[in-house]
Amino acid sequence: MKLSIIIPCYNEKNTILKVLKKVENAQIGEIAKEIIIIDDYSKDGTRELLKDPSFGFKAKVVLHDKNMGKGACIKTGLKHISGDIVIIQDSDLEYDPDEYPLLLKPILDDKADVVYGSRFAGYQPHRVWYFWHYVVNKIITLLSNMLTNLKLTDMETCYKVFKTSVASNMSLKENGFGFEPEFTLKIAKMHCRIYEVGISYYGRHYREGKKINWKDGLWTLWCLLRYAVYD
Repeated sequence: MKLSIIIPCYNEKNTILKVLKKVENAQIGEIAKEIIIIDDYSKDGTRELLKDPSFGFKAKVVLHDKNMGKGACIKTGLKHISGDIVIIQDSDLEYDPDEYPLLLKPILDDKADVVYGSRFAGYQPHRVWYFWHYVVNKIITLLSNMLTNLKLTDMETCYKVFKTSVASNMSLKENGFGFEPEFTLKIAKMHCRIYEVGISYYGRHYREGKKINWKDGLWTLWCLLRYAVYD
């Protein structure tokens, strides 16, 4: 059994090495790890860090020759995986790899095909930030649930874990943050067994590198409507 960890990365020189260390140290029993980093044409020195011979991490590094977005990074990463299960790991420090066992358990128990790590379920610690982000997330998740007849609490979460067979049976189109609604709508149409587990969340301020903005929210709404009708 192998876990493929796809890490989209853009301008994260201050956090990428810390994230990689936590990913490498995450305890997941006898499951092998495969780490795939996709640098989305960073301009802050991240690329140079990843290309340095003294990089020091056992990971496959793929460099985009232009900035294309998170969804494009995930699509690139999926072309390089060889594992049985895939997890999406952001390259900031908002999500904790120590929670991989919690996320993997429903799949390893053969109860789920897909697991979402929810920032709004359970009792794990959460940094308190951005009321309006919370409101928009709730609206987007509500609309997603209405279109899919699911009962997710956090459609936009980074932590999406899924069997490799799920990804191989869908064609992803979105290059940006539209990946989140596209993936959700498509797994619902595929009638995947979907579980959700509560996770911790250490959100960042924009001064610390947070990137999502109101335009991404509008595009997410459009993608929800688009993929509810079309594939």
